[in-house]
Amino acid sequence: MRFLSTTAAGMLLGLVGVTIFGATLPMTRVALEAFSPLFLTMCRAVIAAAAAGAALILLRRPFPREHLPALAGIGLGAVFGFPIFSSIALQTIPASHGGVVLGILPLLTSIFAALVDGERPGPLFWLCGIAGSALVVAFSLREGGFHLGGGDVWLFLAAISASFSYVLSGKLARALPGWEVIGWALVLCAPFTLVGTLLVAGSGIHSPGPAQYGALLYLGLMSMFGGFIFWNAGLALGGIARVAQVQLFQTFVTLAIAALLLGEAIGASTVGFALAVAFVVWLGRKAKISRIEAPGAGRA
Repeated sequence: MRFLSTTAAGMLLGLVGVTIFGATLPMTRVALEAFSPLFLTMCRAVIAAAAAGAALILLRRPFPREHLPALAGIGLGAVFGFPIFSSIALQTIPASHGGVVLGILPLLTSIFAALVDGERPGPLFWLCGIAGSALVVAFSLREGGFHLGGGDVWLFLAAISASFSYVLSGKLARALPGWEVIGWALVLCAPFTLVGTLLVAGSGIHSPGPAQYGALLYLGLMSMFGGFIFWNAGLALGGIARVAQVQLFQTFVTLAIAALLLGEAIGASTVGFALAVAFVVWLGRKAKISRIEAPGAGRA
């Protein structure tokens, strides 16, 4: 990363995280063929906590007691909120509908960054954020042909949960390595997710095959742990609001993965929308963003 600016390095790391997250919706749809939303939420968190806990023990990382409130907030949003809300939504709506969530996530993250982290994006940044979100939502509406319904409410709740946890994660990742942030949040939630898994296992498992087990493992090891290692580091380096705009690409990453796994065709309109979003992200990267530092913030 030495040849890249801090902002560019942050956006590159964020893009790696987004690529990993891009498979989350397709994998969730596959896993839901054999697991209930509640079991899927709990079990994927247990798998992620096992991997994170092993790494924390192996590297002898001390528990950051002073950051307990932030870790609890991250756990509520990333471990429980987004997985359960999105799983419920994907029971009744197609994968393309997930573009709604992906379209509003960056904008919501920027709003939470302003409220929680003191970031103050300029007018150009907000214009790019709204334009990029509008492009992705328009693409989803055009391709999915859906009508707003109950699934949209669950998706909106999922987006709020994810964006809030992203801001807390990015803020805390300035004091701790990004992998530790998500690792400790997962371990902190492990007693609840383990008990939850055991309680719902009897009614939440329905004859899974290799594909469903593979999807479950991906959601646990990559969507809930591996992706956050890159994502949190990117948010800390490049700034939460700015790097969050990279997530506008997640819709198109999801479509590409779905095309590879399910044989879905990607038309010229998809490429056109992707190029338009790329331009908006590039333009937003150059926008001015300031931060109001809290008292003592420089003494991390």
